[in-house]
Amino acid sequence: MNITLITVGKIKEKYLKEAIGEYSKRLSRYCKLNIVELQDEKTPENASEKDENIIKEKEGERILKHINDSMYVIALDLKGNMLTSNEFSDFIGNLGLRGNSNLAFVIGGSLGISREILNRANYKLCFSKMTFPHQLFRVILLEQIYRGFKIMKGEPYHK
Repeated sequence: MNITLITVGKIKEKYLKEAIGEYSKRLSRYCKLNIVELQDEKTPENASEKDENIIKEKEGERILKHINDSMYVIALDLKGNMLTSNEFSDFIGNLGLRGNSNLAFVIGGSLGISREILNRANYKLCFSKMTFPHQLFRVILLEQIYRGFKIMKGEPYHK
């Protein structure tokens, strides 16, 4: 299985880079992982809704350049479906069984994901109604993907 994380914004914190590196290494037993970091747009402090939409559109254009027709796109969105870890594992496993072995997870910028990307997405996933820092969320997502593969394979890790 090929998994691509398409993310807006760069990771600067060493401890987050180390955690991403650790989960990337662990995942290498189960899938080919590619992480694409895209530049985020600076948001003015008093940005209007129109300005925010323009920013999301610019980031969306960058994201689209890394999505191809063969990808099953999963957008991380607050209005998406919430799954347990077991359900998430089943979801990933079933995608592979149905021939969708090229997955792209999209984490938008601080303003979210553009309408165009949400329309392109095959599935919208929500981890929580809470807001997480985008940099930290990469670690959380990678951990859940790793947990999902461990559950799928019946290997110890998940409790």
